[in-house]
Amino acid sequence: MDDGFLMEVCVDSVESAVNAERGGKALGAAGRGRAPAGLVLTCLSAGAGRIELCAGLMEGGTTPSMGLLQVVKQCVRVPVFVMIRPRGGDFLYSDREVEVMKADIRLAKLHGADGLVFGALTEDGRIDTELCTALLAVCRPLPVTFHRAFDMVHDPVVALETLISLGFERVLTSGCDSSALEGLSLIKRLAEQVMPSALCVTSGFFPPGGGITERNLQRILEGSTASEFHCSARSARDSGMKFRNPNVAMGASFSAPEYSIKVADVAKVRTLNAIAKNIL
Repeated sequence: MDDGFLMEVCVDSVESAVNAERGGKALGAAGRGRAPAGLVLTCLSAGAGRIELCAGLMEGGTTPSMGLLQVVKQCVRVPVFVMIRPRGGDFLYSDREVEVMKADIRLAKLHGADGLVFGALTEDGRIDTELCTALLAVCRPLPVTFHRAFDMVHDPVVALETLISLGFERVLTSGCDSSALEGLSLIKRLAEQVMPSALCVTSGFFPPGGGITERNLQRILEGSTASEFHCSARSARDSGMKFRNPNVAMGASFSAPEYSIKVADVAKVRTLNAIAKNIL
């Protein structure tokens, strides 16, 4: 964080990670000779200082495959924090889901994760201290971020104090609102409780114009004292498929089209980086 801030970019593919780190260089055969607007940049020039590796971004992020983690670690140099979330939906987990989370944490550590990202709540919207304590023990000595489950808590001020006492290094939040702009007043209040690096500001992925973008980043950073922000910076690119069957979809009606691939955009990442440098 030599520039006073850190940009974290969420990644769901090797293609995106490699493209971003290389600053848009061609990927060769796998990229069909064309770098498809990429994701995570390194600290080389104008990119992210940390990657959050996920699957299921349409569900807010779920645990990625260990194959994805292994190959991403072979291809990038920035720290890679791995999402531990066994499914989409709420953050109230069954005993079997907890066993899955523990197993995924062990595997992520085995395959080189630099940090972990998880969150768990009780049925009444409070931090599940018992479960978080158990999961933190499995994660150590790696640093851990409490993800946007925080935005679903009953009392965010109390919840933040709980997370501090448990030993989480960082909390990802949009201020318990639909976007960081709407949650800005709470983010500023929360930032007074912790070191600036302990809050990573994000925004919802899917409201109209949602997410942290070049249009709202300046207002968000100026309105809070957080020194980290989290974004996807993605754009759609067309599939390389020539034959297309328009009658079949691989997912639910709200899922992304099969022939449009979302990847982070190098230009967007650089623009966000430049905006942050001018503010922080």
